Amino acid sequence: MTIAMVSVCAASIATAQDASWKQPHKPFRVYGNTWYVGSEGLSAILITSPKGHILIDGTLPENAEMVKANIQAAGFRLTDIKVILNSHAHGDHAGALAALADASGARVIASPAGAAALMLGGNDPDDPQHGEAPLFPPVKHVESLKPGSVVRVGDLAVKEHAMPGHTPGSSTWTWTSCEQDRCLNMVYADSVTYISADGFHFTDDKAHPHRVEDIRKGLAELAAMPCDVLMTPHPDASDLLGRVAAHDQGKHPDQLFDTKACRKLAKAGEDKLATRLDEERKGQK
Repeated sequence: MTIAMVSVCAASIATAQDASWKQPHKPFRVYGNTWYVGSEGLSAILITSPKGHILIDGTLPENAEMVKANIQAAGFRLTDIKVILNSHAHGDHAGALAALADASGARVIASPAGAAALMLGGNDPDDPQHGEAPLFPPVKHVESLKPGSVVRVGDLAVKEHAMPGHTPGSSTWTWTSCEQDRCLNMVYADSVTYISADGFHFTDDKAHPHRVEDIRKGLAELAAMPCDVLMTPHPDASDLLGRVAAHDQGKHPDQLFDTKACRKLAKAGEDKLATRLDEERKGQK
């Protein structure tokens, strides 16, 4: 599998949006009880169970009705969503969360920094992209969890992995999905791009102590985690739609699964971080 790390990210939302972000996409089963309910260019992932569901991400504010319709078209009720999680608090992934939380009555849970940013509607001064990434409707109440906590709904168990860098509160989420007697490790990995507004420096330890160290810890954890099916907030960053299509059409049925995918993504992140830090040292950022 080729990891395409050229996805448009939230820093450029202010100037341009990929048309695919708003383009509808038919909901589909990724594997087992894991469903894709996002748009063509932005992921929203629904993990289902008889006792309630967990939704990760909601895409853009204007996509809220699309995501609702996709959930219902997949055969599930909005009111059965008990928890909503987030990869990071940028408008292209968290923008619709307030509307989805209101419609479902679900609890919204995030990392401490992520929870604060969601309740600020993205107006987080610690965000590298603060001032450039557009704001979004604030989520009224967000519960914060300790790094590495497990969120449970019925038999569902979704673990948080702190992966700061793209934003301070960025999280990767992992769980297990099964089909018949085959259970796979599902990974929804947050962005490994390190972009910012003018004047921000990841190497500024006085303003942002331990930030580079924390980024490296997150990437190391990503590289080491069990990883059978990789998903990302921008699906093209992991070629998710292409891999699922190849699997479903029987052309390359094993293309959906790649136990090395998380290591590849982490390596791409390490390379991007090295490039960014080199630019800062040379005064190019």
